[in-house]
Amino acid sequence: MQRQLIFYTAIYFFMSILPVSNCFSGDRYSYESIRTEYGYGERKETPSPPFNPDRPLSLDEAVRIALENNPDSRMAKARIAKAQAMIDKAEAAFYPSLGIYTEYVQGDAPSAFLFKTIDQRQFDPTTDFNDPGWLQNFETGVQGRLNLFNGGKDFLNHGIAKRELGISRLERQAVENELVASVIKAYYDYLLAEDFIRIAENALETVASELRIMKVRYEAGGALKSDILSLEVRMAQAEETLVRSRNRLRITVAVLSTTLGIDPDSRIIIDKNGKKAVNIPATYEDAVALALNNRPELKKVREKIQLSRMGLDSATSDYLPTLEVHGKYYHDDPNMSYDMDRQNWTIGALLNWYFFTGLSTRSGQHIASARIKEMLAADRKTALNIRLDVKTAYLKMQEASARLEVTEKSVDSAEESLALVKKQYEGGSATITRYLEAELARNSAKINSASAYYDKEKAIADAGRAIGLWATAVDEEDKGEGYEE
Repeated sequence: MQRQLIFYTAIYFFMSILPVSNCFSGDRYSYESIRTEYGYGERKETPSPPFNPDRPLSLDEAVRIALENNPDSRMAKARIAKAQAMIDKAEAAFYPSLGIYTEYVQGDAPSAFLFKTIDQRQFDPTTDFNDPGWLQNFETGVQGRLNLFNGGKDFLNHGIAKRELGISRLERQAVENELVASVIKAYYDYLLAEDFIRIAENALETVASELRIMKVRYEAGGALKSDILSLEVRMAQAEETLVRSRNRLRITVAVLSTTLGIDPDSRIIIDKNGKKAVNIPATYEDAVALALNNRPELKKVREKIQLSRMGLDSATSDYLPTLEVHGKYYHDDPNMSYDMDRQNWTIGALLNWYFFTGLSTRSGQHIASARIKEMLAADRKTALNIRLDVKTAYLKMQEASARLEVTEKSVDSAEESLALVKKQYEGGSATITRYLEAELARNSAKINSASAYYDKEKAIADAGRAIGLWATAVDEEDKGEGYEE
């Protein structure tokens, strides 16, 4: 019986430490090993949900991919999971802790000899405790403890953990509010870059056509060499503009890909008909009221104010006593020959009350109180910054609208001027230089008009961000993953 007990205890011990021993292998802590373990094994990740690079990507699809796949969004989700785990950890304080143990001691200390032989139920009254001799003892048992009162600290820690979860969710909303606005901006930048390319291609085609005609006229003696040189210079400028426009599109695609959380070298085709519906208040005053209610940054600061107040109460709880119940059931024997007739158990309660801690509790209160004042100041600062953000967004939106009206009129005027100059040029009353100037002015007006149109769309989207319209991520998905309020 004794050998079997020792054998099974040894087996249990080595089976218990085997997984832990594997934790210390060098490969476990390598960068590639960790990536593989958590599903990041491929360097070039495909987005989830995926998209087909050969199919036009709508704005709504781009937003969905970014919210799911962007690293900032994933980090925010991981922080929510961590906060939920902290709640579970805080709840553990309300449950008893249980464990098994085995202890081996030897020596000749009289006190140890006395108590261990008594627990072995093998005490010899004739023992000379001035020279008790050598002692050996194995002790195996089960022990547990339950905290009955901790000055309210456990309840406060649980409440603090819940507040931290709420803050993590608000941080995710803030990330996604910025992320959606970034996707919309990149989407319109893509469309603007394509418009620039189209305008540049049309300009180049126009100049190339005129150059061919001018060369024919020059061969026939009806044009000057300087006219051909002027057209060649203008054609070089048009080619340079086209190269810049195409490079701008490549950069925009790389920015959009990065925002979506995919490789910057990915191929993306944009659905030109996509547009994000944005319902924003007509007046700045209504927008500010909505922003102060919606923006997760302000909600987060106010959660932190409540969190700081709980921290002050937690620091104050150090003045209160603690009470816990503890118990132990165990066997003692010099050779692990345990017998149920020689079992031992104890149960008791422990009250601790540190009525003086070198003023550390008072210092903790001062720290917590200062943190509350800091968060109150941060609350005021955040509210002011939100007001400024909304004000700036609405002014830029008004500016973009006014600029769009002006540029649209400029395009009409430039088109009419170019048509007039072209007739004069074809009739011989206008020089090629005048014609090229009119053609360049028309193209510049088109570029300015396209920029103004998309600047207005981006300004509206940014006003939505300033109000907090894109901070919608949240709790439904979190709860679906097992999170609780």
